[in-house]
This record gives sequence, structure tokens and C-alpha cells, in this order.
Amino acid sequence: MPLITVGVNHKTAPVSIRERVAFAPEKMIDALSSLISARKANEAVIVSTCNRTELYCSVEDFSQTEGIVEWLGQYHGIDQLELQKYCYTHCNDDSVRHVMRVASGLDSLILGEPQILGQVKSAYAVSQEGACLGPELESLFQRAFSVAKRVRTDTAIGENPVSIAFAAVSLAQRIFADIRNSTALLIGAGQTIELVARHLKENGIQRIIVANRTLARAEALANELNAEAIMLGDIGEYLSQADIVISSTASQLPIIGKGMVERATSQRRHSPMLLIDIAVPRDIEPEVEDVKDAYLYTVDDLHSVIEENVRARQDAAKAAEQMIEEGVDSYRRAIESRKVSDLIVTFRQSAEAVKNTELEKALKGLEMGQSPEQVINKLAHGLMNKLIHSPTRYLRDAGADADQDALTIASNVLGIYEEKDN
Repeated sequence: MPLITVGVNHKTAPVSIRERVAFAPEKMIDALSSLISARKANEAVIVSTCNRTELYCSVEDFSQTEGIVEWLGQYHGIDQLELQKYCYTHCNDDSVRHVMRVASGLDSLILGEPQILGQVKSAYAVSQEGACLGPELESLFQRAFSVAKRVRTDTAIGENPVSIAFAAVSLAQRIFADIRNSTALLIGAGQTIELVARHLKENGIQRIIVANRTLARAEALANELNAEAIMLGDIGEYLSQADIVISSTASQLPIIGKGMVERATSQRRHSPMLLIDIAVPRDIEPEVEDVKDAYLYTVDDLHSVIEENVRARQDAAKAAEQMIEEGVDSYRRAIESRKVSDLIVTFRQSAEAVKNTELEKALKGLEMGQSPEQVINKLAHGLMNKLIHSPTRYLRDAGADADQDALTIASNVLGIYEEKDN
């Protein structure tokens, strides 16, 4: 059956539109059932994230595309003409290629980001749970997961950090061979610091201290991550305990000065301290760079790392695109092969019937006292005549019509090749 994809994403629609067509997780099965019961699709998977809403459907014919867009608009109370301005549609091979690119992170806002594969797998599981998944989409998504795994395994598309938070943690891992035994002081409690904290936690860091102007905000983040919360004014007391300092506040004046860092490194007996300032304006005085055993990096240093990593991901994406094209071709061949499965079954049944008929004749011949040699000869002769009857007639008709293409195909199918004179 034809495959259709209808969707909007960060490239085609602003967040004001994306949020209106998003599906709440708890209503996903009801939405899928509504789509199928409305006879807009035979099978469906809906992928809904902050950056995209996409409907993958198996349909009777391509004319149903408009009906799927209409259903999406009606479900969310959006005028169809307005929605069409932001929608894209893909059919068959383009639909196969799209889901493979999405699952592999090639269509993401951040090239190569790994979370999308889990989100696509979750959407697939929900469709399965709601009995909205059939053989067409089952085959498509299993092939997409296989291709995405190969992209992750065989390319470096996800190896190089391309976010400020991830780059900061990666830098810390380069400086300290094992950050698990380190203490991190995080200054600020905004989204970037929250991401830094989560990356540090994922990498097994032992202790995190969160400092913020508002203690309640610091405590809220600290409670989530089993960390400690302090006020900005207490940083001087805790700085000597920190191996890693990462700061991102909205302060207009530096929070950490050269003198504070000198006192801290002295108390640390000159054990190295990494300071990463990702705030603009800066939170850490530039003169800290001159303090022995203190290693200061700014947001510009991280941006140069990120730009280099983006280029590395783009190079990896070229190899990934080739893998996806191979995946599309492999999927197409599998589908075409499935189309002839009924024909193969019928052919085998026909051959089985011929065999049974000739075997029955042979057994009767033995019962009548015919010699085994005579029975075997008749069996072999009968099988040969029955099995070559249809191909022989086809060859004669093709020859009479001088249909060289038909003769070539028949030769290939039958495994017959004319010997050419040297």
C-alpha cells in the first residue's frame, strides 16, 4: 500500500503553529484511533515533539493526502488552508527516506542529536499499543531503526558536542581524566546550567554545588539532582572545594575575581581548577587567566569547539545520507519482493499438485506389478512433460512473435543460456 507522510517541523512552521498541532502523550492513542476510524489511513504512527508533528500513514491511494491534512486541522481546530501553508507531504520513497533521516537525526534542529531516535521508537510503541500498526508501517519503522543504528554506529555524527552545555562538560572531561571524583560548582540556575548539571550527573560526577542569587531557585535545581544549594554571596567559602567551575548568570558585573581565585587555589595547594565562563557579559574576570593552576575558558573558546564539531558532524552526515539511500533501496527491494510472494506460493502449489499426481500414478503402477525401473521412467517422464509444458509454450509464442525481450527474460528465469560461437 502507498505510504504518506504529512507534517510540520521547525523548518516549515513557527512555534506558534507547532504548539497548536502538537499531540499530548495521554491523548495519542485516541488521536490515532480517530485518524483510522475516519478512514483517512489504514495504519498510522504519529511523531510529536517540540520541533515536529508528523503523521506516517499507510493508505489505499495518494488521493488521501488531502484528507489527512484536513483531519489534522479539524482535530486541532485549525483552518485547513492556514495549516497547508506550513505542511509538507512525502509519498512512498520520499516518505521512507524522510523517516530514516528523522530517526538518524539528520532532520533535527541540532544535526545528529540522539534523542529523536528514542522519540520515534516511543511513537512506534504507542501505535503498536493502540493496534494502529500493521505490516506496512511495521516493516518501514523496523528498517528505519536499523538504518539509524547503523548511522550511529558507523559514523561520527553524534560524537562531537554541538551545544554550549555539552561542550563545557566535554572540556571538563578532557582536563580531568575522571570527573567522577570531582566537585563542580555551578553558578546560575537557568536552562544552560540545568543542562550542564544533567550532563555532569550523567557522567557520574560525585558532587555538585549550585549557586544562585535566589536560594529557592538553586534549591529547586539541587533537589532534582541530589546537589547542594548556596547563595552567590557564599561562593568565596566554597570555591576552594571546586575542581570545576561553570558560570552562566545574567549579572552585569563579574561574580568571581582574580583575588578570590588566588585564595582558592592557595587553599587547594595548587591543585588545578577549571573555570568555564559561558555568560555574556562575563561572570569571571579575564585576569583569572593569569592565576597559576587556574585554567579559564570563555564562551568564545567553546564556540570554536562547537563550530569545529558542527563541521565534523556535517562530514559524517554525508556518509549517513549514503547509508539512508542504501536503506531506501533495500526497503524498496523488500517491498517489491513481497509483492510476488503470492505468485511464488501459487507456483509452488502448482508444482506440488503435479508432483502428487505423478506420484499417485507411480504408486498405482507398482501396485499393478510394473517393474520399479518402468515406474521410475514414467514418473520422471511425466514430471518433465508437466513442468516444462507452460514454459515451452511461452518460448514458442515469444519466438513466433520475435519478442527478444521475452526470450531473454525466459532464458534468465529458466537458467538457459545459449552458447555463443568463439
